Amino acid sequence: MYFVGIIKYKQMEIIQALLSHKTIRKFKEREIPDIVLEKILEAGIRASTTGNMQLYSIIVTKAQENKEKVAPFHFNQSFVKEASVLLTFLADFNRFNKWCEFRNAKPGYDNFLSFYNASIDALLVSQNIAVAAEAFGLGICYLGTTTYNAAQLIEFYKCPKGVVPVTTVAIGYPDEDMEQADRIPLEGVVHNEFYEDYDKKRIDKLYKNKESLQLTKELIKENKTENLAQIFTDIRYTKKDNVEFSKRYLKVIEEQGFMNHE
Repeated sequence: MYFVGIIKYKQMEIIQALLSHKTIRKFKEREIPDIVLEKILEAGIRASTTGNMQLYSIIVTKAQENKEKVAPFHFNQSFVKEASVLLTFLADFNRFNKWCEFRNAKPGYDNFLSFYNASIDALLVSQNIAVAAEAFGLGICYLGTTTYNAAQLIEFYKCPKGVVPVTTVAIGYPDEDMEQADRIPLEGVVHNEFYEDYDKKRIDKLYKNKESLQLTKELIKENKTENLAQIFTDIRYTKKDNVEFSKRYLKVIEEQGFMNHE
């Protein structure tokens, strides 16, 4: 019974860690011990992976001068320079292709599906690492800017063909205690057996809490919009920007050798 109790306690510890996640954008000037970082990375690579091929690589950026150099590619967000470490996750078929070639096996992974699989691998590893980092009392922040400026990151990190940046995670000791970001309720994202489409009544119910938050009211006032949805469509993630960054990223994917349709 004692052993079972320990297992249940550990299970609750893991669940509570996941339920307590917060995004951190302000870090202390404190290095992460190498042994801690290594353990976090080890936890990362235990993530599920396509066919056990491990189609990813991770670039560890700890040197302050290099964090300063990549900051412009992440829109000069201050925490990029403040974080103890930046981990850039790459969809990487370069290593696997070379292994195949050196073993007299002809790889056929110069296509979009292969890029997609490698991207999934990289993101699974990144989330394992995020959870492991938080288990050590560290804070994390994902950087969506990685895909926006993938070409510049490829040049800076000297990535060969078959390698594309997918995301970056800033990690460090938190220097703030942020409120948890809101989430729509479970019923809004879970579909039982079949997909159940959303009518206006259901949408109103699911977004009621998000739209009634004080923070939401402040954002609407600050951005001079009618509602929260317009902040997303007209200011944060506009169609113009989405199209432009899509073109850039598709070009990167093609240049890195992932768009062969023959």
